[in-house]
Amino acid sequence: MPYEQAVTQFLEYLELEQNRSSKTIENYSHYLTRLSDFAGDIKLADIDVELVRKWRLWLNRLGTNTSDELSKITQNYHLIALRSFLRFCAKRGYTALAPDKIELARTTRPQVTFLNPEEVENLFSQPDISKLNGLRDRAILELLFSSGLRISELVGLDRDHINLKRREFMVRGKGQKDRPIFISQEAANWISRYLDKRQDNVKALFIRYGGSKKVDLTGNYHRLTARSIQRMVARYARLAGITKHVSPHTLRHSFATDLLMNGADLRSVQAMLGHSNIATTQIYTHVTDPHLKEVHDKFQSKRK
Repeated sequence: MPYEQAVTQFLEYLELEQNRSSKTIENYSHYLTRLSDFAGDIKLADIDVELVRKWRLWLNRLGTNTSDELSKITQNYHLIALRSFLRFCAKRGYTALAPDKIELARTTRPQVTFLNPEEVENLFSQPDISKLNGLRDRAILELLFSSGLRISELVGLDRDHINLKRREFMVRGKGQKDRPIFISQEAANWISRYLDKRQDNVKALFIRYGGSKKVDLTGNYHRLTARSIQRMVARYARLAGITKHVSPHTLRHSFATDLLMNGADLRSVQAMLGHSNIATTQIYTHVTDPHLKEVHDKFQSKRK
């Protein structure tokens, strides 16, 4: 069977039988197309250990717009897609390489960047709340830090998704999994202040006001994009004098770190972040390190 034909069947399988999101299908298509970009017009049976080894070498030397090479994590995304594809082929009875022959590259544990309480307050004080877009930006910052939402989850929110009185709502995150989101009273207050100032009937929770179109009463607004929010967060971080790289995901890290520092257990943080595997949540356990010194000082016998 031609490789591209099998890939098409696999993507249809993800859509119809696995009910995977359009973004996931798009990503898998991109990664698997990279194999045909390298190997050309191949058949499924042509994929063997040696071809995969040469492809991995090609990926390792493949540059991006911002780097001379793909990161090991990005390379692994390609391998994970191929392994999933090969599992599908095995399930369909197609002659193909065994999925367990695909070994992922070893990666270093990612460094988690988070903001301390003072940095959070400095960041939050930057938007000009006398203007509507400033109120919107303050509400976005408060919501990101209070909820631990992913940027993709935040931009998809509509007004009727969020219950400001109960301060909770549901989102559908990665893997089409639903999870409850809880927000602080402070975040609810800022969102309420922002919505009270709006004079439109657009359903999106956060909309843009810049660009060629002016704010009016016709509802001719546009939902904010993830890129717009990333630029906004980075700009306020610079204004706040924060030298570390700050993104919406930094606020998600700060949310998790804040919970753990205040006594939350790892399983609860895992549920609130929507992690399928607690090993993903364990990258935040570094925040317990300061407590180790306290324990040491408290229980280590004092030499006189």
